[in-house]
Amino acid sequence: MLSDTIAAIATAVGEGGIAVVRVSGPEAVTEVEALFRSKTPLSKALTHTVHYGHIIDPQSQEKVEEVLVTVMRAPRSFTTEDVVEISTHGGVVAVKRVMDLLLQQKIRLAEPGEFTKRAFLNGRIDLSQAEGVIDLIRSKSDKAFSMALKQVDGQLSQNIRRLRQILVETLAHIEVNIDYPEHDVESFTSELIKNKSSQVMAEIDRLLHTAEQGKILREGLTTAIVGRPNVGKSSLLNTLAQGERAIVTDIPGTTRDVIEEYVTINNIPLKLLDTAGIRETMDVVERIGVERSRTAVSEADLLLIVINANEPLHEDEMALMEQIRGRQAIVIMNKMDLPAQIDRDLLLRYVPEELIVPMSVKENEGADRLEQAISNLFFSGKLESADMTYVSNVRHIALLKKARQSLVDAYEAADQFVPIDMIQIDVRLAWEHLGEIVGDTAHDALIDQIFSQFCLGK
Repeated sequence: MLSDTIAAIATAVGEGGIAVVRVSGPEAVTEVEALFRSKTPLSKALTHTVHYGHIIDPQSQEKVEEVLVTVMRAPRSFTTEDVVEISTHGGVVAVKRVMDLLLQQKIRLAEPGEFTKRAFLNGRIDLSQAEGVIDLIRSKSDKAFSMALKQVDGQLSQNIRRLRQILVETLAHIEVNIDYPEHDVESFTSELIKNKSSQVMAEIDRLLHTAEQGKILREGLTTAIVGRPNVGKSSLLNTLAQGERAIVTDIPGTTRDVIEEYVTINNIPLKLLDTAGIRETMDVVERIGVERSRTAVSEADLLLIVINANEPLHEDEMALMEQIRGRQAIVIMNKMDLPAQIDRDLLLRYVPEELIVPMSVKENEGADRLEQAISNLFFSGKLESADMTYVSNVRHIALLKKARQSLVDAYEAADQFVPIDMIQIDVRLAWEHLGEIVGDTAHDALIDQIFSQFCLGK
């Protein structure tokens, strides 16, 4: 309920310089003032001011914590309500003591994402901007952060609202022609419907053009490093992660489970999976690892197949490359510092030249070529321009595709001179699908589901 006053810890749990407790609601200033002792009473504090003092236990009058309290009065706050932020010393005990006292007042613990939900319900941000907030928190690269920040600023929302305006004007003209056909207002012909549909479809296509790139930047690529035992998979993981993440020995079969590590390459987040060497084995534990490797291969967005350049191509490797035809994969010819024995022509039967990367992981050579190969594979060598509006959210992409299909249906109906009141249904569907992106036509269950993904205090 928006009439409640809520509180939550807004910073990560653990030791640190400070911790912040956020309070929002109609009684935020009054309830915090009952616990706060300072030279200036909070009820008289101006908005956007910071005050030094102490949190006290109202029953014993004992000083509980030394704090700084920031007051932001409605509507000039994130939630558009009165907001008070209490900065305590970092640490679990200090912030818990303050929270316990707050919850003894007329304040309840906030639900996950409730501060941002209030900002949405109070009209400060729309649904796509709210989703941008969680993307901002979870971003794994500079480009993903920049993309989320633009969404929070409303760049995507502006584009969607502009398209909805075109459609609502189209619907208004259709209504006039249905209700007053004798006036023939602007003679709303099938040709004009086709023109409006084409205009909006072109804009949707422009947004969808960056959807795959945006989704990769937002979620990252699950990347499985696969190959036979002792070809350098774990060494490659350590090189890309720039640390000793996996155990490396000369003994085949050292890696017996899937090891995960997150890295960013050319602004592309990668979830690296170092897998057990794929081979037939009698070792029970290693066999489980091999099965997990096969599962990782089947689910990965990108495969990095590591082979030894100083050995002939093994039949297991040929079988693997045969199995993954049509998948996004790069072959790494490792150990190029040793005399080459691999039949390159045989290798080219399975993989095109541009997806073969010579490397020497031991000598730290070729990592830059691998980075460029990944960028070429998914982004044609470069990302779109900095001012491009990226669509990265799976929900947004699905709704854009639905809206486009409705407009295709409207265009085809107009082309076949279907009655205007029938075409109106498809145009309205497109308008509603776009409205779900910004929250104008989203139902309550969807809104609750989206905000439940947020952390407490956000």
